[in-house]
Amino acid sequence: MKFSLRHSMRWSVLIACITFVLACLFTVSSTTILEGASWGIGMLIVFILICTGIFFDILGLGAAAAKETPFHAMASERVPGAKHAIYIVRNADRFSNFCNDVIGDISGVISGAASALVVFKLMASFEQYEVLRTAVSVVFTGMVSALTVGGKAVGKSFALHYATEIVLLIGKFFYLLERRLGIKILHTTRKKPKSTNGKRGNKRAARSNSSA
Repeated sequence: MKFSLRHSMRWSVLIACITFVLACLFTVSSTTILEGASWGIGMLIVFILICTGIFFDILGLGAAAAKETPFHAMASERVPGAKHAIYIVRNADRFSNFCNDVIGDISGVISGAASALVVFKLMASFEQYEVLRTAVSVVFTGMVSALTVGGKAVGKSFALHYATEIVLLIGKFFYLLERRLGIKILHTTRKKPKSTNGKRGNKRAARSNSSA
């Protein structure tokens, strides 16, 4: 119990640091782009951020819902990415935490901030029309919220029904990274147990010498 708690604390600290770095990078980059862009490009960026959050939400939920058994059969048939898929399912808590909580929540927060900047630019375009400014602000904010919630609802239903296919695609992606680019992210290899034949041989030899 002590080991698992310490292991969990290490992961929590690591993922918190990663979240901090990614949030800073995404915030700075999105703010820099939006400040010099028109409201139309701003809407496109907000839409991309929403889609990014939905996409990673699907990946995280698929990993949490997938079963390990089908991938063992695939691994025995040497299907590319099957071993990586097994590793993902066994570490589904970490993988889903990264996809859903880190990337998903960062995308949601940044898309909210980006939509606020877009609304500000839209309202600046209609300075003379107070009613129109309010209507644009309300409609755009509601549209962003509806796309986020509705998209995640559809994504969760898709992830639950196609969890095995989703995890296998992720495994194939990591497999291609290793084979084509030499980038190894998942440690799928197991350490082989040390052979005790030598030790047994030495003990038997010692016994024979003592008996002689």
